[in-house]
Amino acid sequence: MNNKISLKTQIFYGAGVSYAIVDQIFAQWILYFYLPPESSGLIRILPPILLSLALGISRIVDIITDPLVGYISDKVSTRWGRRIPFIAFGTIPLSLSTIAFFYPPMSSDGLNFLYLAVVGSIFFSFYTIVGGPYNALIPEIGRNSDERLALSTWQSVFRLIYSGMAMITPGILIKYLGDGNTLVGIRGMVIVLSILSSLGACFTIFGVNEKKYSLNKVSKIEFKETVKILFKEKYFINYLLGLLFFFVGFNSLRAIMNYYVEDIMGYGKGSITVVSILLFGVAGLFFYPITKLSKKYGYKKLMITSLILLIILSTTLCFVGNIFSKKSGFFIFGLLGIPVSGAAFIFPPAMLSEISVKISEKNNQSIEGICFGIQGFFLKLAFMISIIILPIILSFKGNGLVGKIGIYSTSLFSAFSFLVALIFYIKYEE
Repeated sequence: MNNKISLKTQIFYGAGVSYAIVDQIFAQWILYFYLPPESSGLIRILPPILLSLALGISRIVDIITDPLVGYISDKVSTRWGRRIPFIAFGTIPLSLSTIAFFYPPMSSDGLNFLYLAVVGSIFFSFYTIVGGPYNALIPEIGRNSDERLALSTWQSVFRLIYSGMAMITPGILIKYLGDGNTLVGIRGMVIVLSILSSLGACFTIFGVNEKKYSLNKVSKIEFKETVKILFKEKYFINYLLGLLFFFVGFNSLRAIMNYYVEDIMGYGKGSITVVSILLFGVAGLFFYPITKLSKKYGYKKLMITSLILLIILSTTLCFVGNIFSKKSGFFIFGLLGIPVSGAAFIFPPAMLSEISVKISEKNNQSIEGICFGIQGFFLKLAFMISIIILPIILSFKGNGLVGKIGIYSTSLFSAFSFLVALIFYIKYEE
């Protein structure tokens, strides 16, 4: 295969990561919506235990689907390729299920619990159908490490744009669309962003000619044998465990941003936009230097450095509002953008692309899809762990409500998760 990936194709591929919008909505607004702080203007929909249980059930469904979708996409062969059809099939249902999160029955805890568990299961199933094959396109169409890094970087650029959009615009949209009614504003914000998520996926669906660049190979081995091949590789296991604990920490930090701005720093919802701009703006500024450094030093050293910075900064958040001034929170969230740039955006798809290509070549089987499916399994497991634990930590010593002690404890929990991730990445052989 001598087709070099054009810049246009790289950009259209990156632009298709718009499902990052609904990812951010879930990470930042589900807990806030169902277990709001007192100053939010919302009513509590579910108590912490039922909230954790409902989201835990949906995560279990999600975890099961990840390897299966990856395995199936490795074996599928259509006129449009192996991965694109999955993205096209799942995009609209993913947006609709995101909107459904914010229309619970609000009649009883039992009915709200059942509704959240069902909608969450549907949401995560379609998230897997879109996200797994999308990421597997990197080793599918990238024929060498430079092309795969370029695709990963463009994905990171657009993931940053979409994630930033989903963090920066909500405060504005809620105020404009709600006109003083927080519930109406949040629902309107979710609808607008979910529509944008579906539209963004069209760039990859219609703009990337998968068959032109792909080797058009399919996997010919069964699921059990495929999994056995993958878990023989210790570097793959260490990568996955490092990824798991990194995202437990990162998801926890994302989930408490709203609480930090309003309850610890004492600012209004508009300041959530400011903090988001700082975090993602700094992350974006460091994309280019991190990409250049990755070519020179590899991913492992930079990932370890990023984790050390995250441990320090997450711990430092505990001093905001007491030892440090409330305004220092803006500075710390901005600094967090430096390690987040590589660790959360560039490194995961780039590292796994190289791993999946190596394993596929070693075993003469095109099994990149299930590699990303198993990564998805661990990413969703990270979400499940954080979403089950966070309501309990946040309400620690708060009599069922979110308190400052709970918020500080969550930042320490993030630091601990980054420390565990650091141990596994030190053991990882690049």
